[in-house]
Amino acid sequence: MKTISINDLSEFKIGHTTNVQAGTGCTVLLSEEGAVAGVDVRGGSPGTKETDLLKSENLVNQVHGIFLSGGSAFGLDVGGGVLKFLEEKNIGFDVSVAKVPIVPGAILFDLMVGEPKTRPDAQYGYDACIHALGSSVFNSGSVGAGTGATIGKVLGSDHVMKGGIGSYAIQIGDLKVGAVVAVNCFGDVIDPSTGTVIAGVQADGKLLFTEKQLLHQTHDAQTNRFNGNTTIGCIITNASMTKAEANKIASCAHDGLARTMRPSHAFVDGDTLFVMSSDRVKVDLNGLASIAANVVEQAVLDAVKSADSLFGIKAYKDMEGKE
Repeated sequence: MKTISINDLSEFKIGHTTNVQAGTGCTVLLSEEGAVAGVDVRGGSPGTKETDLLKSENLVNQVHGIFLSGGSAFGLDVGGGVLKFLEEKNIGFDVSVAKVPIVPGAILFDLMVGEPKTRPDAQYGYDACIHALGSSVFNSGSVGAGTGATIGKVLGSDHVMKGGIGSYAIQIGDLKVGAVVAVNCFGDVIDPSTGTVIAGVQADGKLLFTEKQLLHQTHDAQTNRFNGNTTIGCIITNASMTKAEANKIASCAHDGLARTMRPSHAFVDGDTLFVMSSDRVKVDLNGLASIAANVVEQAVLDAVKSADSLFGIKAYKDMEGKE
């Protein structure tokens, strides 16, 4: 097994649009040839597009892109720009009179930072597609869908830390598996290798631990009132699978969120993971499920450790006692 760049999964093209001043952005993952896809939505407050289409019993078996966006529900407009771009490239599901690109997506809430009236729209999605085809390097941190992401919301916006977007990929023989994850969770982020909280609710540069704070708020009807959260991502692979199997792999991959976020999948998170496969390499699905969880786990850590301070919000790099 070796660690590779997410860009080494060359069947997929990944691009960001970033608006640092507004504190928001989007990320797209394109499959020009079409990819078998699945999804699993675990959070209690999701914002998604076309996830019903990915149910195992439904007709369409391939997607042509996935988008991840800030902007809360407004950010779902990004999908329109991706559709426009792919249609111009004559890419999509052939319905005889047109080719209809299939582009599911999910959003996270980042309106509490930057300029809340500026949100990713169709032009952001279109531009991200241009960047995807024009770049061979994936940038992690405070870019794309992770631009305005924050972590540790239990005490409100004055005590959060900076989230971001990250990636991780591995290769075993001919098999390649990677993940792109935008981390904007309600809870803290844990390094599973040490059990240490590396980012989360803080005051004066000291971590306060979300679960400890929740214990004191159990009888408070206003607990979780700061509901701007959600971690979203996509696993990409060349492993062979059906749509039903892709849905199951997406479900198993959520273990990577559970290992790195405490708590994960909260009522106020919309945690959603997609899977895209170019369907080329036969593998054992149990092993693939374990790998998918692992690359998600490592992509979360990459997102947090790569994030930069923005709008006065401390990042992992700024904290005392960091690794």
